[in-house]
Amino acid sequence: MNLSPSHLLLAILAAFLVGVAKTGIGGLGMLAVVLFAQIMPAKQATGMVLPLLCFGDLVAYASYRQHAKWSACWKLFPWTAAGVVAGYFALGRMSEHQTRTLIGSIVLGLVVLHFARRRFYGHETDHGAWFAPAIGVLAGFTTLVANAAGPFMAVYFLAMRLPKMDFVGTGAVFFLLLNLFKLPFMVNLGLVTKESFTLNLLLAPAVVVGALIGRTILKRIEQRVFENLALAMSAVAGLKLLL
Repeated sequence: MNLSPSHLLLAILAAFLVGVAKTGIGGLGMLAVVLFAQIMPAKQATGMVLPLLCFGDLVAYASYRQHAKWSACWKLFPWTAAGVVAGYFALGRMSEHQTRTLIGSIVLGLVVLHFARRRFYGHETDHGAWFAPAIGVLAGFTTLVANAAGPFMAVYFLAMRLPKMDFVGTGAVFFLLLNLFKLPFMVNLGLVTKESFTLNLLLAPAVVVGALIGRTILKRIEQRVFENLALAMSAVAGLKLLL
């Protein structure tokens, strides 16, 4: 896959953001697919990002696995798997224009979801039997189509009132399982290929560097600052995809 110097720099930045997102600044993760969609078709962008997410997941798992609450993962995973299957059938039948429109809409929707989560979390709510299935299916569908399930999972883990380190550790385990589960579907769709994976290997060091730097900067800079920045950039990028 031949990229111009400017496109290669954009790809390296996207890979770096994947790494940073995996170690705590989750809002930045939404930008990776959007950045790749600026240099290749949107469908190919979703396939390009997936192996990079897996690399980041491995670093996050190694860092936080001792804090994981496996029961929370298994409760949600069957529903998320069902959403992945639904997304697989949808993505295989969508045109490039439809894919870009859907990804842009999902990104903007997730920005709104982030603000809603931050605004209302902390109020007493009664989550019925519908909550885990609804979040799981939406997260599965969204992650297959746009690799952007993070905000849905944040809503779920916060609703479960997991302590901070348990939140991070459980997320690391869950996303490693989820992204490995997605991989065969993306290969079958022709979105993860030998050529794209070769570029993934070249970009892997940027993911690792981003993950290591993310752990450091998270301790030094307030999370809210990064979240606001990520939400603003995501909104602009989502609008660009739509327009």
